[in-house]
Amino acid sequence: MAEDPYKVLGVARDATPEAIKKAYRKLARQNHPDLNPGKPEAEARFKAASAAHDLLSDPERRARYDRGEIDAEGQEMPPPRPAGGWRRHAEAPGGGRYDPHAGTADFEDVFADLFARQRAAETAPRPGRDVSYRLSVPFLSAVLGATEKLVLPDGKQLSVKIPPGVVSGQSLRLRGQGGPGRNGGPAGHAVIELEVQDHPLFRREGLDIHLDLPVTLKEAVLGGPVTVPAPAGPLRVTLPAGSDTGRVIRLRGKGVAAEGSRPAGDLLLTLRVMLGPPDAALEAFVRDWMPQRPFDPRGAMDGAS
Repeated sequence: MAEDPYKVLGVARDATPEAIKKAYRKLARQNHPDLNPGKPEAEARFKAASAAHDLLSDPERRARYDRGEIDAEGQEMPPPRPAGGWRRHAEAPGGGRYDPHAGTADFEDVFADLFARQRAAETAPRPGRDVSYRLSVPFLSAVLGATEKLVLPDGKQLSVKIPPGVVSGQSLRLRGQGGPGRNGGPAGHAVIELEVQDHPLFRREGLDIHLDLPVTLKEAVLGGPVTVPAPAGPLRVTLPAGSDTGRVIRLRGKGVAAEGSRPAGDLLLTLRVMLGPPDAALEAFVRDWMPQRPFDPRGAMDGAS
């Protein structure tokens, strides 16, 4: 069973919506999986905080939880038993109705009361159950934000708004898209767990996007403008002259898109010098080339073995 959402967020039961949101954002920043790679306990705290915030940020569900009508997972709780159970009736004034010498009318009153309570519980409006789904999200949709289609088993389609920066394992909640309510109660919610796809060029670390950028020998030596792919579309970038393989160029704000008060991430280009197919002219030039400032690229390795 899920832990008390107030305890998860570390807020009082009378906390304001603003206090609840502030506590959730703090925990989400501290435990986000992208900022805690390889730490399953942080991911578990992140998911618990998200679930607690989902429940407490919904005024109706929060009120029902406070009244004990649903549990911390949003599931229905059984109707409460009368305080004291049968003993309350037996020891209350008029408890003589359990006297074997009393008439049967008192027993009928008790059972009529119980049946009335049961009938009221059965006919009371109840919300539908939450339904869980999985949605595969393209890499760039997770980076930039997008609207994706989720096809349900019955063929119905849901439009799912993907905020920028989502990660695999994160869940979104679509209100009113779950199981139907009973006796006029509201429908449940659709809880959608996201799975972000890989990309053939880009890889993500936190809010930053990394790209290995192939460059020619001429571009590496002389520098100059080149066109590079980026999540939001191609960019024109000027390479510094004399760039070695492995040099990293940072393009600020070109990574994961900004969301709310969170700034955008960066795009980091790692240069990979490519010689290309054999070139007789290049071979002849290098064979006769005498560098003005010779250097040994493996000099730092001497004595290391």
